[in-house]
Amino acid sequence: MKQLILISLPMRFILIITCILLFPNQLIFGQAKIINSNSLVWVADNGDGTYKNPILHADYSDPDVVRVGDDYYMTSSSFNCVPGLPILHSKDMVNWELVNYALPKQPPFDVFDKPQHGNGVWAPCIRYHNGELYIYYPDPDYGIYMIKTKDPKGVWSKPILVKEGKGLIDPSPLWDNDGKVYLAFAFAGSRAGIKSLLAICSLNAEGTVANDDDVIIIDGHDGETTIEGPKLYKHNGYYYVFAPAGGVPTGWQTVLRSKNIWGPYEKRKVMDQGKTNVNGPHQGAWVQTKTGEDWFFHFQDKGAYGRIVHLQPMKWVNNWPVIGDDKDGDGIGEPVLTYKKPNVGKTYPILTPNDSDEFNTSKLGLQWQWHANQQVYWGLPSEMGYYTMYCRPMPKEATNLFDVGNLLLQKFPAEEFTATTKMTFNARFDDEQTGLLIMGLDYSYLKVKQSAGQLSMSQVICKNADKKAIETESEAIKLKSNLFYLQVKVKAGGICNFFYSEDGEKYTAIGTDFIAKEGKWIGAKLGFLALRNGTINDAGSVRIDWFRITK
Repeated sequence: MKQLILISLPMRFILIITCILLFPNQLIFGQAKIINSNSLVWVADNGDGTYKNPILHADYSDPDVVRVGDDYYMTSSSFNCVPGLPILHSKDMVNWELVNYALPKQPPFDVFDKPQHGNGVWAPCIRYHNGELYIYYPDPDYGIYMIKTKDPKGVWSKPILVKEGKGLIDPSPLWDNDGKVYLAFAFAGSRAGIKSLLAICSLNAEGTVANDDDVIIIDGHDGETTIEGPKLYKHNGYYYVFAPAGGVPTGWQTVLRSKNIWGPYEKRKVMDQGKTNVNGPHQGAWVQTKTGEDWFFHFQDKGAYGRIVHLQPMKWVNNWPVIGDDKDGDGIGEPVLTYKKPNVGKTYPILTPNDSDEFNTSKLGLQWQWHANQQVYWGLPSEMGYYTMYCRPMPKEATNLFDVGNLLLQKFPAEEFTATTKMTFNARFDDEQTGLLIMGLDYSYLKVKQSAGQLSMSQVICKNADKKAIETESEAIKLKSNLFYLQVKVKAGGICNFFYSEDGEKYTAIGTDFIAKEGKWIGAKLGFLALRNGTINDAGSVRIDWFRITK
């Protein structure tokens, strides 16, 4: 643990109370800083009984939510990022905490031990049945998997391949009142050769095997441009399929309904962008509170910031859902920016997913993910107040960082923020490097590298990394010590500026502006790397003392 200044017991209490009054979000003791778990850059709860959208200004793509008693659980797509299938928990649908991952490593392991950008876990569905939480998720190259648990914060079962087939995506199960089980799904044209179609099949009673009785329920080429992401529900005698249409950044929310699970289905648009700046509002989850209120979660594609999560009020009119604010009464709502919080019967404290990390515990913070299945020698936590990353060989096929798996990264937490880190680089050989990274299809990082026994720093930029582009590098600056502070400031539009310091007090700008860009189906991410050329039996390492997100 980081050392605190030793003072007498009464004086310590006085200092703590003073710091709480002066710095309600953080306590400072010399070089140590204790930061609370709530974000300093994005809080959706306004503290006055209302909330603002997005409720999560982070890339929780294709969100799905289920209520279990007084608790709400969310999961989302994770693609090639590992661990996958994040599990978020809330008591009021506005204040969320990241509590677990349902998929610690992604199968097939021999495939996902290397980066598979854009592949892996696509839009999942989380449901509660018979005392267990289920997640059905698609891998577009293999088929539809199912995992389950009785404890969402504990260990989830190993994935079972329920329906094999390339291009089968967006599964959503339904346990009907008569004990029958159904599965709605869609098709990825890149693998299946067909798309913009929704289908339903039945499952066995355990929900582990799909039957060969698939039926098409809508062809989205007729009036929807494209349709995907079905969520299957039953309400008031109708079967409903909520489905995003019109494309990811520009589309709307369509709902189908029928008295018969197999159809025919009638359809209606129930939400679109309207006069708001919330583009493509669709793909999410209908949730009902214990008090009987209806709410809908959806995402908004915000480029480098990823697909951020919004919460909309919902009501039923003539057995059709209306989502958002229907000002003109035509049954098509538009997104709200602020609104009264859901009535869940109680008031709960403000809570956000973690972004800052002091690395003071023996477990890596849940905000961190890798770009492939983690290997134990990539990095290790400790109880000594730092996380250690080890300099791993660049993959032989890599021309840049796009093919590197051992990138320790987290999502952008807000539109504007500053990320600062304290690092100690214990290089053992020349050409070993570490740094602070903004990663996407374009990327940039502050590179600290040892050459001829001397550490130097430069800004690296790589545009079109997915197309095997070569990095460019600024003129290097020699460092006086192996202990340094790196910083990136992100402004609206994803404009990033890098800074460094050797004393933690005075920061100097380095390099040029860099505009962050999204990754393959994910938002831009930020974090760390530790690399070298070639294999050695005693590689260098970097100790990350802390990582802090501030305004």
